[in-house]
Amino acid sequence: MGRHQAWRRGCRRCSKPLSPPRRSARKTGFCGRNSEVRPRSPETFPGRGPNKLCVTRRKFGKTGLEVSPLGFGGAPIGLLDTEQDTAERIVRTLIDRGVNLFDTAESYAGSEEMLGRALEGRRDEVVLVSKCGWDIPELPGEAWSPELIAATVDRSLARLNTDRLDAMLLHSCEQEVLERGEAMAALVKAKEAGKVRFVGYSGDNAKGLYGAELDDVEVFETSVSFLDQANLEAVIPAAQARGLGTIAKRPLANGAWKPRKAQEGFFKDYADAYHKRFEAMGLALEDFDVEDWAELALRFTLSAPGVHTAITGMTSPEEAEANLVAAEKGPLPPKAMERLRAAFDREQKRSEDGWPGLE
Repeated sequence: MGRHQAWRRGCRRCSKPLSPPRRSARKTGFCGRNSEVRPRSPETFPGRGPNKLCVTRRKFGKTGLEVSPLGFGGAPIGLLDTEQDTAERIVRTLIDRGVNLFDTAESYAGSEEMLGRALEGRRDEVVLVSKCGWDIPELPGEAWSPELIAATVDRSLARLNTDRLDAMLLHSCEQEVLERGEAMAALVKAKEAGKVRFVGYSGDNAKGLYGAELDDVEVFETSVSFLDQANLEAVIPAAQARGLGTIAKRPLANGAWKPRKAQEGFFKDYADAYHKRFEAMGLALEDFDVEDWAELALRFTLSAPGVHTAITGMTSPEEAEANLVAAEKGPLPPKAMERLRAAFDREQKRSEDGWPGLE
């Protein structure tokens, strides 16, 4: 059972499963399945509007797509009960400023449905990625089964109000699931049916390395931050060698430098683990030419070789603006990167668990 779980309700229009009982779902009560599906152009487009900052693009491996260095992670808007109008303002701000990579998952509560509504009229401007595989309470299907994968793809298309996803990834399944091959084969079948452009895997550590080396994987997602560098040693290089479109998740390390009470719910587990690493590394902000820890964290991940885009959750337009400004400052100086790599390496060797990538 996945750590993210979503509960479903019936759509008032078609009675099919809805996203979990969150405020925005209760307000609408509709699944969006009867909405007009907009055609998806194969190209990605730059952001529009004044004062674009994040307009640079990076080649997304061998996919032929180009992505913004900063991407949007959809977990918090679903799991932290963000209001729909706030989500829409965040998404509009990001697209207007050039961000084009948007990541979500069925297991992020109402995230897919919220993002689908927020992207109304803007779908052709973004690279849309979702993830699947975990079984969901009140929905049929065994985790990682071909039947569940196929059903999840269809549900995601409906919630996101699109006829095709740019990428669908297996969501951090164990290596034995990858070895059996049935789940990945189900994704490949969805690709052959035209429902998904590219297929891939999201994972860390040994299973991440295994996933990055699978022939069918074209897009790969893994944890990378200055407090989570284990995947830079072998996993990211493996993805880079195969030309995978590579997404770094949790670049801000769940705000490890913030007071513990500032963290909420599920995310507190990650924040606590990262906070221990942050304390152990003994870094001083004045040693780096940055405004704050968040800027340092984001720019570290964006500077990591092999990373094409770094996705971070944002729950307010102000947070989105701060991330945009930080991303625009570009890579960290080599000496700053060396200092952060050395501090992590030192404490990783001293730690009891070897500081693996947090999954």
